Amino acid sequence: MTPHTPEPLLVAGVGNIFLGDDAFGPEVIRALDRRPLPPGAHVRDFGIRGMDLAYALLGGCATAVLVDAAPRGRRPGTLSLVEAEPPDGTVVPEAHGMDPQKVLALATHLGDEPLPRVLVLACEPAVLPSADEDIAPGLSEPVREAVERAVDALHTLVPVLLADPAASALPLGRPMESGPPHAAALPGPGAGGAEDR
Repeated sequence: MTPHTPEPLLVAGVGNIFLGDDAFGPEVIRALDRRPLPPGAHVRDFGIRGMDLAYALLGGCATAVLVDAAPRGRRPGTLSLVEAEPPDGTVVPEAHGMDPQKVLALATHLGDEPLPRVLVLACEPAVLPSADEDIAPGLSEPVREAVERAVDALHTLVPVLLADPAASALPLGRPMESGPPHAAALPGPGAGGAEDR
C-alpha cells in the first residue's frame, strides 16, 4: 500500500451558507469546480467545521489559503489577502466554530508539529448576520460579484505558492483595495488600502 502523500497547498472555503455573506468561502469553492486550480492544490469546502479544518492544517500541507468573509472596514466586496499570525497562546481554542484565529489555536493545541503558512483571502461583507439571528441565505450583490475576482486571484496566487510556499513577493500587487474598478491586491498585516493613501 502506497503511503498518503499530502497535498502541498490547501485552499479551504470557510463560512456558513445560511448567514448571508458568510457563504462567500463556500461559494468560491463551488466556482472553482468550474475553473479547477493546478494539480497540487487541494480544494475543499469546510463550511463551519472548525475541527476538520484544524486537522487538515496538521495534515502536512506547506501552505493553506483560507477563503472567508471578514470585516476589515473596507467597501463591501473588497478582497484582501492577509498572512495569519501564528497563535501566541492568548486565543482560546474552540472546537465548535470557524473563527480562523481560534481554528489555528485549536490546531496548535491538537498537534506538536508546526502549522503551515496560512493566508486568508478575505472578502468584505455587506450582510453578515450573527449566528443567533434568523437564517438569511444568499450573498449580497457586491460579494456575489467578488466571487469570480477571488477565483481569478487564486489562479494567480496558487501557482506561485506551489512553486515557492514561502514566496514573499506575491503576485496580486501592492496593497490596494480590490473592489471595482481596482485590481485585486494583497494588503499585509497593518497595510493600508487605496482609500488610505
